Amino acid sequence: MAASSTGGTLHEATLDIDGMTCASCVARVEKRLQNVDGVTAAVNLATESARVTYPDGVGADQLVAAVREAGYDATFRAKPALGVHESHESGHVHETEDLPGATSLRARLIVSAILATPVVALGMVPAWQFSGWQWMSLALATPVVLWGGWPFHRATIANARHGAMTMDTLITLGTGAAYLWSVWALLFGNAGRIGMTHEVALFGPVHDATALIYFEVAAAVTVFLLIGRYLEQRSKRRAGSALRSLMELGAKDVELDDGRRIPIDALESGARFVVRPGGTIATDGVVEQGEASIDQSMLTGESVPVDVVVGADVTGGTIVVDGRLKVRATAVGAETRLAHIARLVEDAQTGKSRVQRLADRISGVFVPIVIALAVLTLLGWLIAGQPIASGFTAAVAVLIIACPCALGLATPIAILVGTGRGAQLGILITGPEALEQAEKIDTVVLDKTGTVTSGRMTLAGVTLRDGVDRTEAIELIGAVEAASEHPVARAIALAAVDARPVEGFRNHAGRGVTGTVDAVRVFAGRPSFAIEQGAILSAPLAAAVSRGESGGTVVVGGWAVEGEVMTARAVFAVSDTVRPESVDVVRGLHAQGMQVVLLTGDNEIAARTVADVTGIDRVIAGVLPEGKVAEIERLQSGGHRVAMVGDGVNDAAALATADLGIAMGGGTDAAMHAGDITLMRDGLAPVAVALRLSRRTMGVIRGNLFWAFAYNVAALPLAALGFLNPMIAGAAMAFSSVFVVLNSLRLRSVS
Repeated sequence: MAASSTGGTLHEATLDIDGMTCASCVARVEKRLQNVDGVTAAVNLATESARVTYPDGVGADQLVAAVREAGYDATFRAKPALGVHESHESGHVHETEDLPGATSLRARLIVSAILATPVVALGMVPAWQFSGWQWMSLALATPVVLWGGWPFHRATIANARHGAMTMDTLITLGTGAAYLWSVWALLFGNAGRIGMTHEVALFGPVHDATALIYFEVAAAVTVFLLIGRYLEQRSKRRAGSALRSLMELGAKDVELDDGRRIPIDALESGARFVVRPGGTIATDGVVEQGEASIDQSMLTGESVPVDVVVGADVTGGTIVVDGRLKVRATAVGAETRLAHIARLVEDAQTGKSRVQRLADRISGVFVPIVIALAVLTLLGWLIAGQPIASGFTAAVAVLIIACPCALGLATPIAILVGTGRGAQLGILITGPEALEQAEKIDTVVLDKTGTVTSGRMTLAGVTLRDGVDRTEAIELIGAVEAASEHPVARAIALAAVDARPVEGFRNHAGRGVTGTVDAVRVFAGRPSFAIEQGAILSAPLAAAVSRGESGGTVVVGGWAVEGEVMTARAVFAVSDTVRPESVDVVRGLHAQGMQVVLLTGDNEIAARTVADVTGIDRVIAGVLPEGKVAEIERLQSGGHRVAMVGDGVNDAAALATADLGIAMGGGTDAAMHAGDITLMRDGLAPVAVALRLSRRTMGVIRGNLFWAFAYNVAALPLAALGFLNPMIAGAAMAFSSVFVVLNSLRLRSVS
């Protein structure tokens, strides 16, 4: 929830919408929802849903009523307790489009195809035509057009009641015109075909030698459209399979530590539960007893199990490969990590890119334009002195060939597949805007510690001032460093044996920390920070700083006892290792034509060492958090489109400033919230995959839109000029929608 401009609270909800078939439906529903005061809506054809933001005072019934006024049905999507274990259809993609009690779409297709086959054969092969074959065609085509095509006609009628025209309107007009024309010709005109050896008429001699019957057109087009609708729905189910798999990960019930088994919805935060080998961890928690290997592949894309021990955090939905754990629940329901991930993916899939909004606006006026064009086509043929049958054929082809379905599906279906594939690989993409930005990136800026390097730093050496006890130095400095989140600080803190309390702790961003331990004022940080504290480095300590900076990171620590001045007393040399995959990732980014920059708060020598090992192009070292933002802005002002990759609190501002922020999943919450893309798997390898997936997704979107626009631009004139048989037009129209879905499914192979 958020505050609105009027001071009230804004609420978000998802509506499942039934009856949408094309982009003009999307535009109509969106317009009706946004006519409600204070409501903004993004309607998605691929997921058959609407993401709605509405203020206080607007009720669910008003939103549902607005959708129904547009000629569609809507229901609020309930928020399940866990948000992860429901049977979610990624927008409730149905396999049927039927009235209650009717058979399935598959049955309509099979029956219609069986009935239409002899109709098409008799209409297209004169040698097979026998006396009275027209009546047989009428008998077989009637159930195909009326019953088989009922899902289209039903939508047309529903929209007509509300003064709307959609793709279904074009289908009903096209197939209905062909069918009714044929009935008229059979009853009142020339019921034969040109070139036939015999003609049959119901009422006496035939006078209109130009009248033809089009039962095969009406029947065949209906079957083609049913095939297209059926394949489209099946393909959309495949497209949404990644999110469904993610949301079905959660356990259905849980075994408490007292042996009772309860439904997962009844589990409360703080409760303790047991997970046995092969079992699914019910919810997020902390291990209180036992050791085990955890399979996190569905969350991170990483197939290697992770070992956990007492004190380790575990995520609901992951699987215990071996070992038995007792876990204390720390988050339940919608607060779990899995539920959060599912929401992020679903939000991304319901979002709209700029190009999709343009396509929706075009589609909103497309249907009436096509109907007008069909009328003009018929009039044009008549004015040119051509037979009415020829003009009618061209007009029917225009109605059938022009379908905005492909336009409506082009972008959302690609985003649905792309973001779903990202989720499988442990890559969370926030929405279409992130995809659009990722495609334009030419410079990738990498943080060093925890990003290019492992971030698991260890204490490599300690140099002490004369008279200083090593254990005392480690304990005092380790105590203040324990309160910091920085990996360098943790390395020193881990070396301390006792966990001493710290008072007055303060983090000086990018420079160091201060605090009071056992009544002793303590500092730890950069050499420059030691000088800020009034401490002067003795010659041995200064030499240790120089040595340490040549291969890693140094921390100067000191303290002042009551009545003493602050004194530098120890230099800690902390080393980090380059991640094994960093070299390959940098090479992969170079292969994609990107410049790679290392941006770090560490010293120049340590940063250069890492850059030399990995092949990074440029190094910007010794930069404070605010300096990272300035460096990002400087690159942007130079005309670069910048992606920032980081994992720490000190990276959050830079992540938000960059054109594209990529947050490492093992990092802090601040970094993950600031990022446009979050990598759930530890390590740098997913960065190149995320950028490659984003570029491939945008490439597929462009290909889909080109096909959708080019198809209509090329097909409409051909149909109007009489070069397209209505049956061919029907097949092409059905294929156009199937094409963009199948083309989008190629993204499932990205790795």
